[in-house]
Amino acid sequence: MKRVLSIVMLLAMSMAIYAQKEVTKFLGIPVDGTKSAMIQKLKVKGFTYNATGDYLEGEFNGSQVNVFIVTNNNKVCRIMVADKSTVDEGDIKIRFNNLCRQFERNKKYGKTPFGDHMISDDEDISYEITVHNKQYQAMYFQKPEAEGLDEDSDEYKEKELDCFVNKSVWFTIGELYGKYYIAMFYDNEYNRAHGEDL
Repeated sequence: MKRVLSIVMLLAMSMAIYAQKEVTKFLGIPVDGTKSAMIQKLKVKGFTYNATGDYLEGEFNGSQVNVFIVTNNNKVCRIMVADKSTVDEGDIKIRFNNLCRQFERNKKYGKTPFGDHMISDDEDISYEITVHNKQYQAMYFQKPEAEGLDEDSDEYKEKELDCFVNKSVWFTIGELYGKYYIAMFYDNEYNRAHGEDL
């Protein structure tokens, strides 16, 4: 009887630990599970699947985008959202800076301590990308879902550190034939390869 009770307690504890693990969400959908299940969930949100290119098309944050699903060991580990259309240098600066402002105003996100992400008006991004191989990136993380926890408590800070490491959301400027686009990444680091296949 003691053995059965011990096994039940062990299972209950492991379920509680698993339930506490928060994963990144894209449009409220956990970046987790199988690719086919994610495709179905995104279709419900209004995206259409392009079987030839193996991506989804739709609107996200006011822009037409293509959505790519990346898996590791048949589990979704990344959602990549890329602008469908390219724009010139002036427009990409505005778009990039607007996204930075949107993330910084959104209480669901925390900013990483890697400096100011904003691009100045006088920055020549074409020159910087071509000559200096500069990458324009902004990185944030989804804050913990910790209702009732004091943000100054050790428990909240531990959860926030875990989210900082495992629930990153970042974006970068991509270049295609002298025009530019934004690529955003919603990462679930729990489902990434951690050397288990070595």
